[in-house]
Amino acid sequence: MDSLTQIVLGAAVSVAVSGRRIGPRKAALLGAGLGTLPDLDVLVRHGDAVSDFILHRSWSHSLLVHAALTPLIAEGLMRVFSGLREHRVTAYLTVFLCLATHALLDAMTVYGTQLLWPLTNTPYGTGSIFIIDPLYTLPLAVATVWALLRRDWSAKIGRVTAVALALSTLYLGWSLVAQQIADGKARDVLANAGIRAEKVLATPMPFNTLFWRTIAIDGSHYYNVYQPLLAGLDAARIHAHPRLADGAPCLDTIPSAAAVAAFSKGYYRVFRDENGLRIADLRMGVTPSFVFDFRIASPDGDTWKAILPERVINARSAPGDIGWLLDGMFGGNTVRPSEAANLFDPAAPLIAALPETPACG
Repeated sequence: MDSLTQIVLGAAVSVAVSGRRIGPRKAALLGAGLGTLPDLDVLVRHGDAVSDFILHRSWSHSLLVHAALTPLIAEGLMRVFSGLREHRVTAYLTVFLCLATHALLDAMTVYGTQLLWPLTNTPYGTGSIFIIDPLYTLPLAVATVWALLRRDWSAKIGRVTAVALALSTLYLGWSLVAQQIADGKARDVLANAGIRAEKVLATPMPFNTLFWRTIAIDGSHYYNVYQPLLAGLDAARIHAHPRLADGAPCLDTIPSAAAVAAFSKGYYRVFRDENGLRIADLRMGVTPSFVFDFRIASPDGDTWKAILPERVINARSAPGDIGWLLDGMFGGNTVRPSEAANLFDPAAPLIAALPETPACG
């Protein structure tokens, strides 16, 4: 999730656990700092853009690492905060829960979080909530501001914080339910269109859980299914896109490409531009504005030469996206302007026009 959300989550958790001992203001500041710690791994460089992308949310987001670090951090805090000196359990719980809730919240997004590193480097992620969602963040932000304005503990602060944490947690639960509804609707839409997808993933559109995009993988093509949760199947729109560039090499011959393909769990697109070959994670960003998009090879005669991967920065949105997004959130069926040319028509499928890629031998 975004930094602000992690800050207010950490603050709220800390106030709930240790606010009675050290005061709500100090507890909120402490939790905000602890809630930020796991994301400091972005300051570590791993040699290339793809490695930086894949290794974010690894060791620093591991629950096992959090458990190991808790005694070290908590013992130090007990020396700083007099209110914690006789309350070791409170200090330990504050540290572990602030760190662990950061990682567990990140695991609700589609990026994936290596919760059990080093036992496994599998990135866990439900993909049920967008990285920025105001409805999740707002209750926690209110509770945090309230705590920062109060030096002394009161039962009212405790109740406000508990309600904020409960509301945000319930919203996460709703996002899981909404994801299942969106997934079921998208599968019905695909079936009605005669599309047999190998892989299907439903993720929310930015800032909400009422408008969903489902990515469907079908060999050398992928489909974006946009489904308003509050509308029937007839409001869904399917857009077909090429997934594999004509003449692209087997990804196994380009280590950085293979790494992105594996990390994305198969939800990737390979395509060309004037400077070479690129691969993008389809799960983050919307066609063609992918958040994680890397140039991985340059032309070398009739073949491709692997290069040190470079991240390509794309525009965050396309013309008309804001109006289209708002319409979808309220159940509308507007066609996304930037994908209108790729609108799928079952009577005249676009699949035949999409390029095939030679199989890897």
